[in-house]
Amino acid sequence: MSKKEADKAPRAHHEIKEFKKKGLILVNTGTGKGKTTAAFGTALRALGTGYRVAMVQFIKGKWKTGEVEAAKKFGDRFKIFTMGEGFTWNTQSYELDVAAAKKAWAKCLELLRDKEHQLVIFDEINYCLQYNFLDPKEVVKALKKKPSLKHVILTGGGAPAELIKVADLVTEMKCIKHPYEQGIKAQPGIEY
Repeated sequence: MSKKEADKAPRAHHEIKEFKKKGLILVNTGTGKGKTTAAFGTALRALGTGYRVAMVQFIKGKWKTGEVEAAKKFGDRFKIFTMGEGFTWNTQSYELDVAAAKKAWAKCLELLRDKEHQLVIFDEINYCLQYNFLDPKEVVKALKKKPSLKHVILTGGGAPAELIKVADLVTEMKCIKHPYEQGIKAQPGIEY
């Protein structure tokens, strides 16, 4: 076998000639783990380039997480607003879940319009759309009116078609294997 035949690396590359600056809409969805984790990775990259970041957590309750503790080390450059009441199997109240989602969405609207943050993350908002706590059309309408250079990440499984259509980047996490299926509880530092 020749070197050329053995080489399986991609060699073709389509070069984009014109750089266009644009605030992107990114959606992390799917049934697999890593949607919020990926958003935090992007936040870390954004912080490293001098951006200010804000996150609204829709579902997570008041329990202590590693990501919130880490964000505190960035001071006011990375703000996290934990506004959820906890997982739906804990709240057991549709009305409470809708009220919490609406309050969190109001905070998102405030952050979308501000000039302070270059990246905003709406963590687990997709679940709120999937469970009818919020109207997807209202969210899409607000995203279409966001400042042109503001980046937005929306996380959570079940992202609706309307959101996927307006997004610039959609990543679907797919679970192949999960420790919970083997009777292993969530591990600190890995899952929270």
